[in-house]
Amino acid sequence: MTLPDAVGLGGVFVILVAYAGAALGRLDPRQPISLLANLLGASAILYSLFTEAFNLSAVAMEGSWVLVSAFGLVRWFLGRRG
Repeated sequence: MTLPDAVGLGGVFVILVAYAGAALGRLDPRQPISLLANLLGASAILYSLFTEAFNLSAVAMEGSWVLVSAFGLVRWFLGRRG
């Protein structure tokens, strides 16, 4: 297993834990910990896709995941300031 593979699998694990936490009612998907987990997990998967085996549909999915998570974090942060 290469380093990018390991990083990508780590990202998958992080996203799945965050999703399971939300689905089981243990984690609020609108809170920073969940949003950050999704952002970091998707970023790790993107890293593996750009360094090992590029797949356009997977890059589009994970890129969207990063953008939505980042938007949610910015929105949460701005809501706390106002």
